Amino acid sequence: MATSKEDQARAEAQFHKTLKKQQEAKQAVSQYEADARAVAEKTARLRALRLAKEAAEAKEAAEKKLVVKKKPGAKKAAGPLPEGNV
Repeated sequence: MATSKEDQARAEAQFHKTLKKQQEAKQAVSQYEADARAVAEKTARLRALRLAKEAAEAKEAAEKKLVVKKKPGAKKAAGPLPEGNV
């Protein structure tokens, strides 16, 4: 038959095992939250970079269109008038 000291030792071992599992669970949750936070921060940073790049490209494209539109708008040399419009 088990003695009270053996029962107490077994109960303490079980208690310490439970405490250790609780601590590991807290660490796992903390690590999960830290990883999720890091992913969210990285996503936000990359999104900001992408939006800035797209805005710069759009601005560049708009400026390029303005330059292209100005060149063909130069005055053309007056040529002979078509007959019947004189």
